[in-house]
Amino acid sequence: MRVAVFNTKAYDRRFLTAANQAFGHELRFLEPRLDTITAPLASDCEAVCVFVNDTIDAGVLEALAAGGTKLIALRCAGFNNVDLAAADRLGLAVVRVPAYSPHAVAEFTIGLLLAVDRKIPKAWARVRENNFALDGLIGRNLHGRTAGVVGTGKIGALVARALKLGFGCDVLASDIVEDPELVAIGVRYVDRATLLAQAEIVTLHCPLTPETRHLIDAPAIAAARDGLVIVNTSRGALIDTAALIGGLKTRKIGAVALDVYEQEADLFFEDLSSEIVSDDLFQRLLTFPNVLVTGHQAFLTEEALEAIAQTTLASIADAEAGHPLANQVDTRLIAGSR
Repeated sequence: MRVAVFNTKAYDRRFLTAANQAFGHELRFLEPRLDTITAPLASDCEAVCVFVNDTIDAGVLEALAAGGTKLIALRCAGFNNVDLAAADRLGLAVVRVPAYSPHAVAEFTIGLLLAVDRKIPKAWARVRENNFALDGLIGRNLHGRTAGVVGTGKIGALVARALKLGFGCDVLASDIVEDPELVAIGVRYVDRATLLAQAEIVTLHCPLTPETRHLIDAPAIAAARDGLVIVNTSRGALIDTAALIGGLKTRKIGAVALDVYEQEADLFFEDLSSEIVSDDLFQRLLTFPNVLVTGHQAFLTEEALEAIAQTTLASIADAEAGHPLANQVDTRLIAGSR
């Protein structure tokens, strides 16, 4: 099948090309992101392969359908950037990679938490300047603290287990479905408001839906414990950035580690080191010494990239052969991901 692969980096080409040896698709690698301007690049391609920050709204889907596209293949788990109603109307199938490597994201989440809580980036920067003073580097043990995990799907469950069994935290969890294996090890499920009010550490692993958008907002921050540590490796819009900055300024929030950002589509995955970044909220975040930001790299392991490539190309092969699509997104859904 002819596939237009948008928003590709060197690592995408490497792993997709290697996996494609078993499938033989005709892959057309394209550097630009998918949007209304670049959609014609997929003309005569039966499938397009896209990533988290590509635009897949009604206008783009209409342009793709007019060019002969039948399948939208997301090389990621989330699909909140897809207009599912438009896809359903146009008869376009949407597939994703629901669980490429939950360990990759879970491990990175713990890494971010340790880094920001123990001030590791600041210590590393000092040592590079031959400054070995320890003033200002005092952290806190994870052991014995109350950690809240919002969303206990595959990734959240791994994080909850690591915090409970690995570090000895008292773990609270919030999800519409309880994981009995987590309950068995002592994780306590509570409603989201209770979790946000009682936890000293909150990690976010839930889908972005209308109900979870800005779940960390000004009222939630006001009700939280003083010194709350927040880690987000899920979706940027789970956090109201303006409210987050307000919480940092008042010292209500003790530390923040983010691998995702609400307006990241204009920033992440690109080298902007020679550019002026005009996002004032993002630039303000970077001024706080207790904020750590990475550029949406939690998924970026060899194992995850291999799984993403394999699953994506297998879904395209199933579509070409007319087989049932195991990873198809129900286009009758409004939004969401897991």
